[in-house]
Amino acid sequence: MTTTDLGARSAATVLPDDLLARIDERAPAYDRDNRFFDEDFAELRASGLLDVAMPVEYGGAGAKLDEYSRLVRRLAYRAPATALALNMHVYWTGVAAELLRAGDDSCRPILERVRQGEILAALHGERGNDMPLLLSTASARRVDGGWSITGRKIFGSLAPVWTLGGFHAMDASDPDNPQIVHGFVVRDAPGVEVVDTWDTLGMRATQSQDTVLTDAFAPDELIVKVCPAGFAGAGPFHVSIFAWALLGFASIYLAAAKRAFDLAVESAGRRTSIALSGSMAHHPGVQHQIADMRMAYDAAEALLERTVADWTAGVEHPDWPVRLVGTRFTVINHAFDIVDRALDVSGGGGAFRRSRLEQLFRDIRMGRFHPGNTLLAHELIGKLCLGIDPDATPRWG
Repeated sequence: MTTTDLGARSAATVLPDDLLARIDERAPAYDRDNRFFDEDFAELRASGLLDVAMPVEYGGAGAKLDEYSRLVRRLAYRAPATALALNMHVYWTGVAAELLRAGDDSCRPILERVRQGEILAALHGERGNDMPLLLSTASARRVDGGWSITGRKIFGSLAPVWTLGGFHAMDASDPDNPQIVHGFVVRDAPGVEVVDTWDTLGMRATQSQDTVLTDAFAPDELIVKVCPAGFAGAGPFHVSIFAWALLGFASIYLAAAKRAFDLAVESAGRRTSIALSGSMAHHPGVQHQIADMRMAYDAAEALLERTVADWTAGVEHPDWPVRLVGTRFTVINHAFDIVDRALDVSGGGGAFRRSRLEQLFRDIRMGRFHPGNTLLAHELIGKLCLGIDPDATPRWG
């Protein structure tokens, strides 16, 4: 397997220890104040993190998915929300770069725009649509020179700074052959409105506001694909998005779980009990919890590392959708369990807002809302393993 070395940059130069220390220190304030990570964003943009997956010829570091997974974990250990929001930009650049390497230049205009300083957002979330990317509640209407897009998108991370929003919408002009239009809208174009809705349980610094599109114009040069709706239209473009987005999510939540594990170990060594001569680290129940957490982490890390390594190496698994959705689901659920156990080990002190575990406990819960949640993961994996067409109707029965 061949991997990159971040071009002329290394992980230590993109995410140096002093920068990570500042990011770590700022994270609780962003969460408490429910505000965007402005200072993190400025420093990480200057460090080159936003360009790590861009091809070298476009000014990037040419990082592949395996290297990006390790790098984003380094950031997410300190600030999961910062890492999660930036993942929405980086995964687009990773997808565009991979397609270009494969001879598909449909996303080349996006690489050109990012080289000029554009910040990308993922406008795929929709109320009432549990099949993101493949189906859509937003409408696309063909007009001169492009498409007119109408719909409401949710979970639009990087809302204060994004300039190009990657969307998908349904063209139902032919009811018998609906099409999904994938492209980008310009932030300051008429009909594009970002609405402040973000006041959530966790991942608050992402500022993932709603975006309302009302006859917003997407020019042909920013349309990257028009394909049949559902799995019938899925191809390398869609599977690459699944890989970069879902495995990016998994990487970030696993790093948050590792931070919780380390905090739990540290806490056990500090806590005391009048029934013990030593610290709570000597309590058999605590030892059992720590052991379970460590085994869960090792299993999740091994699965994630194997999946990103296979993807980067170009292993031709015929069941890539199953592997990608399954890895995302398994890793995030292990991370969820680790953080819950960490709070148990920490005792009542972990419930206070001043505790970093309290923030991690809330942040980790957002992982189950991302695409590939328990309902969709089990449906897709079950149907694909059983040879059932996910597009077949009725959906169940």
